[in-house]
This record gives sequence, structure tokens and C-alpha cells, in this order.
Amino acid sequence: MLISPSVLSCDFSNIERDTLMLHNSKADWLHIDIMDGVFVPNISFGFPVLEAIHRHTDKTLDVHLMIANADLYLDAFQKAGANILTVHYEACTHLHRTVRRIQELGMKAGVALNPHTPIEVLSEIGHLLDLVLVMSVNPGFGGQRFISNTDNKVSRLREMREKMGANFLIEVDGGVNLENAKMLSTAGADVLVAGSFVFNSANPTDTIAALKAI
Repeated sequence: MLISPSVLSCDFSNIERDTLMLHNSKADWLHIDIMDGVFVPNISFGFPVLEAIHRHTDKTLDVHLMIANADLYLDAFQKAGANILTVHYEACTHLHRTVRRIQELGMKAGVALNPHTPIEVLSEIGHLLDLVLVMSVNPGFGGQRFISNTDNKVSRLREMREKMGANFLIEVDGGVNLENAKMLSTAGADVLVAGSFVFNSANPTDTIAALKAI
């Protein structure tokens, strides 16, 4: 199981400190949520913050774009340090072209699915993907409650992956904690994103280690 703590839940006034904490922890990736206030009703941060995080860690930067018109910024995210770039199915009109461009730039390409979006929409492109991000909350804000039945969606996605002979990782983002992490692992999740559960805990480093041990 790979653990990708969400920097969205860190202390923004101490982002260097928290980045170094994640760098020295058992976290495998750092999850970076980019929001534009258009595709989702919130605004987070952009290239300067991503570049700053990149300066303080060599761990994989798992960048999740919750933005409209993602194609306009793919090159810039690569230059800012993104290793994995995930776009939303719901926000990309020409998804095949977007995925191919991300990979041409040397990044891993992911596609995120909102809770209401069925996995079947990936039937024609799943074999090209490096990662599928299953949202277990509605995107836009951290600290939301986990949507039940997400484990069933993950299980069906795993079966779909096997049938099509694809190799993408299955990532789950939203409301992840120790109570549901085991269930998601059993269902077939390869990567877990955890934000407020990590940063609001008494000892984030120990919390990451506990998730890693699932």
C-alpha cells in the first residue's frame, strides 16, 4: 500500500516544516491538490507553492488537478515538479489527447472520477492510464466524510482492470482513515490519500506509519 498524504491539510504558514516532516516519514508520495474555483468551489494553490514543495523533497509529487482547461497548464506543472498528473474525467473534453500529452512530458497520467461517475467511462482509455483516482468525497474541500460504497466501486474497478489487462494503480482520496483503510486495501486500492486524518492527529508521522502498516 502506498500512502500519499494531502498537503492541502498542512499548516500553510509552516509548509516547509510540514513538507520536511512528510519527506522524513514513511509517506511514499505527497498529494498536491490544485483547485481553481471553477471546476470546484474552492481555490487552493498553484505553481509557486508546488515549486516550493519540490525544493524540499525528492519524493513523488502526486498532483491532482481539480481545474477547468487543464490542457493549458500541463507543461507548466511538469516544469514545477509534478511526477504524476491526474486530471478529472468530468473536466476534460478530449481526455485521450490530455493523457497522451501528460505522458509525452514524462509524467505518469492519472484520471480522477467523481463519486457519481461510473467506472465504465474509462472502458476505452483505461489501458493507457498509469493511475485512476476514485474520489470518496465530492472534490473541493478537505475533511469531508467518506462516502460509503466506495469500496464496491474500487472492487469493480479492480475487476475491470484485470479484464482489460491494464496496469493502472487505483488511488482513493477523501475521508480515508484507519477504520476504512483496511476495507479499501481488501477491495483493491493501491494508493491511499489522507489529509486531515494525518495532519489533525497528535503525531502525523506515527499516523502515516499506521496507515502504511495496513
